[in-house]
Amino acid sequence: MAAKRGASGRRLELGTQLRHLRENCHPVEDGRARGMTRKDAVRGLRLSEASLARIENGELNFRRNVGDLRTLLKRYSVSDQELIEQLVELNRESPSDEWLTQYRAHMPAGMPHYVGLEAESTQILAYHPTLIYGLLQTPAYARALFEEQRPVEDTTAEFVQRHVDLRMERKRRVLARDDARLRVILGEAALRIPVGGEEVMREQYLEIAELARSDHISVQVLPFRRGYRSINDFAILDLGELPSRVQTDNAWGAVSTSDKPREVDRFQRRFNAMVGVALGLEETIALLKELAGK
Repeated sequence: MAAKRGASGRRLELGTQLRHLRENCHPVEDGRARGMTRKDAVRGLRLSEASLARIENGELNFRRNVGDLRTLLKRYSVSDQELIEQLVELNRESPSDEWLTQYRAHMPAGMPHYVGLEAESTQILAYHPTLIYGLLQTPAYARALFEEQRPVEDTTAEFVQRHVDLRMERKRRVLARDDARLRVILGEAALRIPVGGEEVMREQYLEIAELARSDHISVQVLPFRRGYRSINDFAILDLGELPSRVQTDNAWGAVSTSDKPREVDRFQRRFNAMVGVALGLEETIALLKELAGK
């Protein structure tokens, strides 16, 4: 593990281990080769199947109900005291995600979990066809984007301010780390579709060009030409020793993530295919400066 886990990483590590233990423990059902269902695992506990699923997905921990954690480990036939204490320690709350608390009420389903992991990733691969990717946005671009959506989405000025602040804090936390790599592919449409006024877009072009020169940040533009392109935006989080996760947004505004290797591999193939079609670094910077009038 390259770095000490924050709260989101600790929850994910705990959930990953618990799911593995449940799926590989001595069976309680006749005819089952190994493991038990969540329904059998939580029988007689204050814990619901849905809550256990969220714990295994890294979205929750046992909070003050550490007794339920110990009962589950007993049901999973875990007798190694060192492993038990290690998992109990992972369950303890970490203050590292406290900054998210003020934003949780304004975030769609699944987003707090994703944002917490985003800041702990060793590498992020991201693609957006029609908008500037969030971690590259300037405050002015982000604000203009949310303001343009307000009449349709029926949001408030407070909503806009909270989301601009959140986006800039996410950007700061990810880009300030020189031990993590960010690779972004932007569809050319993301640069061509105007958001805000000319000065907003000019500032945004120059911001991306500046970031693209950083050693740990890579930005490529996928131009209007033949070649493979994904029609959906997505991001892949590399979490080191923990399973990588792919994230997509759905039409209802919720954030969907998956750590299934088949899904992660599918989106990795998509990203790699677009890398071969996209402009190189110097071509990308030249296009950005041209758009900025430089």
